[in-house]
Amino acid sequence: MEMRILGRLTAADALPLYSWVAIGGAVVTILGFLAIIGTITWLGKWRYVWTEWLTSLDHKRIGILYVMLALVMLLRGFVDAIMMRAQQAFALNSGGYLPPEHFDQIFSSHGTIMVFFMAMPFLTGLINIIVPQQIGARDVAFPFMNSVSLWLTAAGAGLVLISLVVGRFSTAGWTGYPPYSGAGYNPGVGVDYWIWAIQVSGIGSTLSGINFIVTILKRRAPGMKLMRMPLFCWTTLASSILMVFAFPALTVTTALLALDRIFDMHFFTNTDGGNLMNYINLFWIWGHPEVYILILPAFGIYSGVVSTFAAKRLFGYKSLVYATMAIALLSFTVWLHHFFTMGASAGVNAFFGVATMVIAVPTGVKVFDWLMTLFRGRITFHPSMLWTLGFIVTFTIGGMTGVLLALPPADYLMHNSTFLVAHFHNMLIPGALFGYLAGYMYWFPKAFGFTLDERWGKRAFWCWISGFYLAFMPLYMLGFMGMARRMERYDVAAWQPPLVIAALGAAVILAGIACLVIQLIASIRTRERRRDLTGDPWDGRTLEWLTASPPAPYNFAVLPQVRDIDALHEMKRRGAVYERPERYEDILLPRNTGAGVLIGGFAFVFGFSAVWHIWWAAAAALLALLAAAAARSFCDRTEFRLSASEIQQIEERRLRQLAGEEAL
Repeated sequence: MEMRILGRLTAADALPLYSWVAIGGAVVTILGFLAIIGTITWLGKWRYVWTEWLTSLDHKRIGILYVMLALVMLLRGFVDAIMMRAQQAFALNSGGYLPPEHFDQIFSSHGTIMVFFMAMPFLTGLINIIVPQQIGARDVAFPFMNSVSLWLTAAGAGLVLISLVVGRFSTAGWTGYPPYSGAGYNPGVGVDYWIWAIQVSGIGSTLSGINFIVTILKRRAPGMKLMRMPLFCWTTLASSILMVFAFPALTVTTALLALDRIFDMHFFTNTDGGNLMNYINLFWIWGHPEVYILILPAFGIYSGVVSTFAAKRLFGYKSLVYATMAIALLSFTVWLHHFFTMGASAGVNAFFGVATMVIAVPTGVKVFDWLMTLFRGRITFHPSMLWTLGFIVTFTIGGMTGVLLALPPADYLMHNSTFLVAHFHNMLIPGALFGYLAGYMYWFPKAFGFTLDERWGKRAFWCWISGFYLAFMPLYMLGFMGMARRMERYDVAAWQPPLVIAALGAAVILAGIACLVIQLIASIRTRERRRDLTGDPWDGRTLEWLTASPPAPYNFAVLPQVRDIDALHEMKRRGAVYERPERYEDILLPRNTGAGVLIGGFAFVFGFSAVWHIWWAAAAALLALLAAAAARSFCDRTEFRLSASEIQQIEERRLRQLAGEEAL
């Protein structure tokens, strides 16, 4: 009876007793969770956390929660990375310190966390905080959908984290290729954790894409034509379009894999009409656009950073816009280069090889435009600018290795080798993560009202950039030497020295992460002298720097009139910044609601129950989720009115602060 009630969930299967490292990871996860709960309880802040953050529909607070989730998952994913590097550094003719199955779990969870639960929340958070302000809007188009997206993403991340404590994670890699992910080869709960984490979070990402598209197309300030939008808004629009068209492919693919595993169907099996390559094609139809979903918003960040800290108008604005949309379109034409070794005809491989080379052209246009913006600029070497310069150099190297892999004969030699691992990280770490960190340091005062410590920011950059080269350049060499990826042990002595260097590089990156933590703590401790009263600490050129730091709930008391690409810079030249309007008007703002938290919580319970085949609990959670969504749809009191007098008080207080700042 107990087995039927709790499905596959038993103490023997649930407890991570297969490895002392797994036990340690479970203990750290539990202690970390209890520390957060205990700290909030000790400070007596539960009401504040619930009313001001968890239930908030303010796009800025939702964005901050996304970034917080991303930073937590960055730490969690990097633990996997340094464990892999340590294992391979000392696994010559020995088993190392990780059992093979646990090593397989680690590389699977590392890729899953970094792509789905670090990079996606990071970019979504920055978009949430900044894009509505850059287009002169007071909020996103669908505030409640925004909350649901956040909590579905958090639910997916929770499923990955709880796999450390209850059960095991997938050993089939972050791509989940059959037959490794099939029930015959992987009958445990690991692949199911992977499937349901991606299903739940993927729905949230699709909803975010819809929300951002509608916000950008329908909520722009008067005068802000499409060709007057900042580049970050253009890259967000392109990325959101890719989300809407690409993520459904992943949702369908993982759903079909779940049907194979649960109901013994044969979509992706070797027998009974199944086809393994259908899975790989469908996965990469999502997977390659996903690369640009992650990178394009970072390109927009780099564009804003270069223009601001070079004190120049962005060179080649129109070419950057056209290049962005060309990349978005071409990203759907290159997925087959991920598996040239599949056995397709020479003509098919040639087409996708050429398409892969072609997509490098608009990317090259962007690099030249950024360099021309820097040319003869009055450059300020703020940490955000350092991340940008590091990106330009490092990403160019990664792009050249990508063009090499676009040649099918070369790809045949290096496919599934550490050369591919180095290339992939060479694109996503400088191409995406450096951009997010640049945006984090650039926009932090806008979100919190005080600047970050630049010294620790520069130290973090130099640790990351030097650690990156130490960690991944040896992997290119190892790929040429014939080392396959995902090896937990090896017997070729010549491989060990590069692997030891790679492990040292990971340790240097760890120092960079430590610098980021110290930077945040030091900045909070000295926040009073870092306070930004102007809302524009970098002499910015776009509309987000027109609002207060942090912005009022409504962003703009009066919607700005846009006349130029660099809207704020044009206002400064006219002397039209911070003008008092003739009168203020009431503003409608979204009312806080706990429905998004409930939907996310029920989605987590549904996913966990589906993993362990506790079908009654899964059905109950699904019904509760639908009931919460339905109840919200019948709610008429979804907004509240902020009166003109309250708005005037807030704005007058800010104008007095600005006057005092100017007097100083």
